[in-house]
Amino acid sequence: MKIDHKYKPAVNKTWLYFLAGSMWILVGMLLMLMAVHWIRDEKLHHAGLLLLIGLIAGMIIHHFGFLKVVDKNLARLSEMAERPCVFSFMSWKSYLLVAVMMSMGFTLRHSGIPHLYLVSFYFALGLALFLSSIRYFRYLISIIRH
Repeated sequence: MKIDHKYKPAVNKTWLYFLAGSMWILVGMLLMLMAVHWIRDEKLHHAGLLLLIGLIAGMIIHHFGFLKVVDKNLARLSEMAERPCVFSFMSWKSYLLVAVMMSMGFTLRHSGIPHLYLVSFYFALGLALFLSSIRYFRYLISIIRH
């Protein structure tokens, strides 16, 4: 079965780097804002400690986990044709992973677990996503400059 490529929403490959980085940075900011919002709403007395734990964990997750994912995705994107489908900024496996993570996040937020226990986790994941997104933008800038 041959698919007619005139209906494919093709874009210049540089848009894929921008979309991937934008998704990571926006989701990261959302998660960090949720954590800070919970601290403010709950008037948590350990706010500094919870954020410090999240900061340290986020940097570890960024360095030892997410940077590898970003590098793998950058390599995949750079091997693509010049005008790939706009939705290929993530692999199909990543779309599935995002759906699972969103479902888990929804479940956690509505599980009755006190937000006190979720603050550091959400802040760490958000910070790791935010920091890792920078690599997409640095790569994009290097392409634009050349």
